[in-house]
Amino acid sequence: MAKDENSTQADLPGHGADILPSVTVDSYNIEIEDQDGFIGDKASRAAFFEYVEKWRKPLKDLGEDPFGDKPTEELSKKKLAELLATGDPEAASLVLSAIEDFAQQLAFVIRRYLRSKEWRDTECISIGGGFRGSRIGELAVARAGLLLRAEDIDIDLELIRNDPDEAGLVGAAHLLPPWMLKGHDGILAVDIGGTNFRTGIVELNLGKSAELAKAKVVKSDLWRHGDEEVNREGATDRLTEMLQDLLAWARKNKIELAPVIGIGCPGIIKDDGSIDRGGQNLPGNWESSRFNLPQIIREHISQIGDSETMVVIHNDAVVQGLSELPYMKDRLRWGILTIGTGLGNARFTNRKVSKKAK
Repeated sequence: MAKDENSTQADLPGHGADILPSVTVDSYNIEIEDQDGFIGDKASRAAFFEYVEKWRKPLKDLGEDPFGDKPTEELSKKKLAELLATGDPEAASLVLSAIEDFAQQLAFVIRRYLRSKEWRDTECISIGGGFRGSRIGELAVARAGLLLRAEDIDIDLELIRNDPDEAGLVGAAHLLPPWMLKGHDGILAVDIGGTNFRTGIVELNLGKSAELAKAKVVKSDLWRHGDEEVNREGATDRLTEMLQDLLAWARKNKIELAPVIGIGCPGIIKDDGSIDRGGQNLPGNWESSRFNLPQIIREHISQIGDSETMVVIHNDAVVQGLSELPYMKDRLRWGILTIGTGLGNARFTNRKVSKKAK
């Protein structure tokens, strides 16, 4: 979704805002299609396992499948990485072939994004998401980078620095102007995904870095809603319970939280905090005009400390990308791709660039 370049910064953070304290969000969740559908689907976690299945087939026909009767969708990235490192040559070559196919598709998707108006002149792309958190993912990203360089495409592909499970929490702190964080130890953050909800306390460590380079998750909780049959109300009730448990933990450990909850959520986020589209993998209908997650959370958690709670929500790829801000000070235009249930994407322009980058 492209953003209005003429927008001005507001004093308070807004839902799905295009102007944030340190960056302009040029676009997010762009939906480019070809004859096969959305091109982002070619570089998702599911796409990788389709390539594994493709290379299993000839071995299955010979009765030599290294995975036996286990369905491909039940294979773990850890097991595949072990086979690549220490398995017999045939099994290792199967995994290597799937990595190569996936890397080719990832390079194709990046080339196509770079041709779009929203992604033009991008200098660097960080790769995040759950798939990045494995050796398999790291090798696929490195191979895609080599393919692009071989075509003289001047783009740096980098792996997201924070743990992929925590980057979507850490990035929430960058949704807020610095004055809202001063005098506080941390914030509550939420990362909503297609298979799980993660909540956490992000310790800001502003005394060590005013730019949040030392921000880290000190306490978190995970609920895999994809493993349960749950409706929308049950899901939001569980989410608010997780947040209330973290509030109690913060009080017990004398961590003073800013009165803000930052949320990353799939889809296009409207300025009233509702989800326009893109929430189809969440439990229940999150795209209903009568559903507003920030409002529900405020009803359950009306105060943090002595202040009224503010909830700010943005696209999950945007929030995960913001965790990279301390490492992107020398870039002007950069992006994030999150490889998971789908392929999340966002492109940023830094509002303040270091002198040596100019």
